[in-house]
Amino acid sequence: MRLLLLEDDDAVREALCAGFSQHGVVADWVARASEFDGALLSNRFDCVLLDLRLPDGNGAELLRTMRRRGDNTAVIVLTAQATRDSSIDLLNIGADDYMAKPFDFAELLARIRAVVRRTQSTDRSTRLCYGPLVLHLDSMLVFWADKLVPLTRKQFWLLELFMRNRNRVLTRQQIEEALYGWGEEAESNTIGVYVHQLRKKFAPSLFVTVRGVGYQLGAEEQIVTPGGPDVFFSVAG
Repeated sequence: MRLLLLEDDDAVREALCAGFSQHGVVADWVARASEFDGALLSNRFDCVLLDLRLPDGNGAELLRTMRRRGDNTAVIVLTAQATRDSSIDLLNIGADDYMAKPFDFAELLARIRAVVRRTQSTDRSTRLCYGPLVLHLDSMLVFWADKLVPLTRKQFWLLELFMRNRNRVLTRQQIEEALYGWGEEAESNTIGVYVHQLRKKFAPSLFVTVRGVGYQLGAEEQIVTPGGPDVFFSVAG
């Protein structure tokens, strides 16, 4: 399970991340509202833990923005002001659950697992399609014109990132965060290398280079399948 934690209190954040690590849960984190969208769009998370009071924004507005753009990632709001009316408001704008601070970690973990089970059972979008390209998210299998294609995990994640943001230009920074997360650095030409590899495996028209900015998917109707790639049977580690 992978979580995104938006929390500006260092002590709370460190305690939560340590607890999640002990239970085999990967937790990425950001401390400011201005960092939230970039992190959320750069990776696929099972659940978001959202603090309401932030130094540069409001968690409720971030939640509204998520739901307006159709992002159905599970969200649990962590709040120090959990009144009946405020809790109803949070649920009405799209929160899956909420917890008042201070909270018990074991209960938080149980609630996270509950909302993830609930959202995954109702989410029918287990695959992404774009022209002849199909990604099966659960099994991490990739098909190109009905042929199974070998990909590394990072290649798969990169394709998933672009297909989830098919109408957007993704900057190199956003792409690097998707591939390497926080605290890791990529070499200056790494993204170009990955894009080149995927163009070679699929089609040169799969990606469009936006000079000085980054990349985006090519027009779906213009993606061609000359000969198709070789067939394989798994995603490599």
